[in-house]
Amino acid sequence: MSALLVALGAAVGAPLRFALSRALDGRFPMGMLLVNVLGSGLFGVFAAMSLGDAGWALLGTGFCGGFTSFSTFAVQSVERPARPATTYVVATVMLSVGACAGGWSLVSALG
Repeated sequence: MSALLVALGAAVGAPLRFALSRALDGRFPMGMLLVNVLGSGLFGVFAAMSLGDAGWALLGTGFCGGFTSFSTFAVQSVERPARPATTYVVATVMLSVGACAGGWSLVSALG
């Protein structure tokens, strides 16, 4: 059952990632940056909600795993000249970790 929930979550997350990154990526991968930051924020929210196994499979592993992409981030990082690549890497890491912590903090403060 968990594998089916992961697949269902990923079936929603992956097309959303594709659409957002396609629409917003240009010379700078703004779409993928946004996707990874949003996905990290949602991951923090879901983690703070203490989802059960089924909820975590669907939303954490499935949706967030399908929505975000480390491999695309890595490829986009090495395809750029050093200065824009450094900006992209630092922005993605800092904003994604901050979004995850912010999502966790928000839900923890509300609940």
